Amino acid sequence: MKTMKKMVFCFSVLGLALSWAMCAEPVESAPKKEEKKTVNTNEVAVIETTEGTMVVELWPDVAPKTVENFKTLANKKFYDGTCFHRIIKGFMIQGGDPLTKDQSQEARWGTGGPGYTIKAEFNDRSHQRGVISMARSRDPDSAGSQFFIVHGNASFLDRQYTAFGKLIKGDDVLDKIANTPCIKPEGSFDPSPSKPVKRIEVKSIRITTADKVQ
Repeated sequence: MKTMKKMVFCFSVLGLALSWAMCAEPVESAPKKEEKKTVNTNEVAVIETTEGTMVVELWPDVAPKTVENFKTLANKKFYDGTCFHRIIKGFMIQGGDPLTKDQSQEARWGTGGPGYTIKAEFNDRSHQRGVISMARSRDPDSAGSQFFIVHGNASFLDRQYTAFGKLIKGDDVLDKIANTPCIKPEGSFDPSPSKPVKRIEVKSIRITTADKVQ
């Protein structure tokens, strides 16, 4: 009987020892999965102005020909030295007219272009704040180089003007430009003053990808 008790005691001690050893053994943690960083390689236009820099993400999926035309002009430095000649706070800021490079042509500002026009690509993107769209005359297919960036909600322009991108950086610059004091130019049909009292110039427009913009 005593022998049996000794054996039971020994097995109990051994069991405790094994349990302790198993608990004491370090547990290897599963290797952590590396999180894949999503890289935005969509094309953007970096618009450098005298008031700061704005970055617009382009929409070739809804306006391919318009985007291609804008990129071509930007790469040719067509926009360098132009200015935002029409500003209506709460509505939009407009630029892209090559005539604005020449102060002596001020009476004709808003009528210039690249010497050709492109077909409209009206789409379902709404003209909300920050959207960039092509300016035109009454003819839907009369856009060329002039563009505007929406400052407030302008959904009444939807499907009547070609929206082709949206601001992703430089919202404060948009505000700064839109808040520029303006006067009403002679002969203007704008209900509000739209001629800025100071020159706000486009220094350059550079095409790159979103991941390369700091």
